[in-house]
Amino acid sequence: MATNSVFQREIAEVRTVELDTVSPIHSAGPVLEMGKWEKNDPFLIMMEDKFQRGAFDVHPHRGLETVTFVIDGSIEHYDSQSGDGGVLGPGDVQWMTAGSGVMHNEQPSEGVTAHSLQLWVNLPRDKKMTAPRYQNLKGEEMPVRQEEGASIRVFSGSSQGVVSKTLNHVPVTMVEVNMEPGATVSQDLPGSYNGFIYIIKGSGVFGSNKKEAHQGQMMWLERGNDGELSEIEITATEPLRFVLYAGEPVREQIVVHGPFVMNSDREIVEAFRDLREGTFLKHE
Repeated sequence: MATNSVFQREIAEVRTVELDTVSPIHSAGPVLEMGKWEKNDPFLIMMEDKFQRGAFDVHPHRGLETVTFVIDGSIEHYDSQSGDGGVLGPGDVQWMTAGSGVMHNEQPSEGVTAHSLQLWVNLPRDKKMTAPRYQNLKGEEMPVRQEEGASIRVFSGSSQGVVSKTLNHVPVTMVEVNMEPGATVSQDLPGSYNGFIYIIKGSGVFGSNKKEAHQGQMMWLERGNDGELSEIEITATEPLRFVLYAGEPVREQIVVHGPFVMNSDREIVEAFRDLREGTFLKHE
């Protein structure tokens, strides 16, 4: 439940996410839209995807992290760092730090339609060229905060003292919440964090301004203030499942070109040169 000792956040915006057909085996829609760098900071874009094997091929990344949450189906992933891969199932997350550069791919298992959310997190200037890192976060292994009628799984950051061991270059809280009708919970956040909620199933009432929202909608949280604690309160009106992401803004210039997120045009040119000349994965 909310307390009076912390700032109670409102919902600043509610938007319905629409999936469009990309190909016969892929539909997608933006949860966070590309290009709204200051508004999204430290996040860049989030896509909701429903896709089958063959929708994506091996591709490079530099200067960012990708956070892939599997809603349904199974996804087989490959990375150039280890030369190996694995399988993510429903409720699992892969937290990939591209850093200086990786070649990467995610494919649904044969005959499976996967449903996922993929978030891009910006890396600050001093971490753009950090060593790549993969963290495969199995849902069943994540710490869980239990409240009456609610379960909060902590993939990153914390929830009322329940802390994840996930490593962050940029401080990020990520929780998956399942609630029974009538239950109420609050998620605590540093006041400086910028964040949003995406509803996977059901409906509820969100924030101190009591905004109603339902499956397929995203909500921006009202901004808090640096140095103060804040909370967002949620009440389920039917069985409710959602994910909440919030993080510390990076507040740096961003230049994005395809899969590369850097601070200058020169660095983008260098990334493409490294890729072309075969030094992309060897960059110091």
